[in-house]
Amino acid sequence: MSHNRQKKIAVINDFTGFGRCSIAVSLPIISHLRIQCCPLPTAIFSNHTEYDSFYQEDFTYGMESYMGEWRKLGLTFSGIATGYLNSAEQIRIVKDFITEWKCADTQIVVDPVMGDHGDIYPVYEGELCRRMKELVALSDIVTPNVTEACILTDTPYRENFRKSELISMAEAISAMGPGKVVITGADRGSFIGNLCYEKDQEPVLLRTKRIGPRRAGTGDIFAAVIAADAVNGVDFRTSVRRASRFVKVCILRSAELELPLLDGVCFEEVLHTLPYSR
Repeated sequence: MSHNRQKKIAVINDFTGFGRCSIAVSLPIISHLRIQCCPLPTAIFSNHTEYDSFYQEDFTYGMESYMGEWRKLGLTFSGIATGYLNSAEQIRIVKDFITEWKCADTQIVVDPVMGDHGDIYPVYEGELCRRMKELVALSDIVTPNVTEACILTDTPYRENFRKSELISMAEAISAMGPGKVVITGADRGSFIGNLCYEKDQEPVLLRTKRIGPRRAGTGDIFAAVIAADAVNGVDFRTSVRRASRFVKVCILRSAELELPLLDGVCFEEVLHTLPYSR
């Protein structure tokens, strides 16, 4: 019996019960795009960490045993997508996972979750940022926001980077290994820019109209679309445009419903507007 008749993406990220982020976002979006989503949790949260209070359990202790059961099943993956990792040990485990499960056509998508708006998440101070670069080196596609691009390239953070500076950061990240880089969330006044970089192609800065204040979880939505599209063979720039448009639609609907900002975006209401494409 083969368990590998359908395309699958292994999503290595935390599971958060409330707040619309990480696996809770990736699973429905990737499934909607006709790919089986196979989560491997790195941690369990009752709700995400921007709330005043939350329950957390680190799952490092169980990750390798969990992987062992997949090994027994002989699973193969068309994609491997990584998100929140909270220790050097988890990065080691994920690197081993990629080394073992990557096939010739497996798409490795790394979302280097380390910070936002110029702030580094406390767990990522020092050594862990350096270890993230080792994981990026194994990827095909990497999706840092501007803060994370600065961390990866040792660039002092500031607002309003010029396009040429974003390109230089993308080139430096690509030189680590990935052939495709999208730096998300670049401030362009009334627009948000995503710098799309591919080796041997002219970089392009794709702009989307800014809609309201920042909401939690939009980066996870963006990365889920990029990962699924990569497995489905969608052109990279087309995928970035699709992901950007879908995030915008999600934000618009969430504003209409007056959802609290920390509750994320109601992608459930508009998921039907994201077409399957290959």
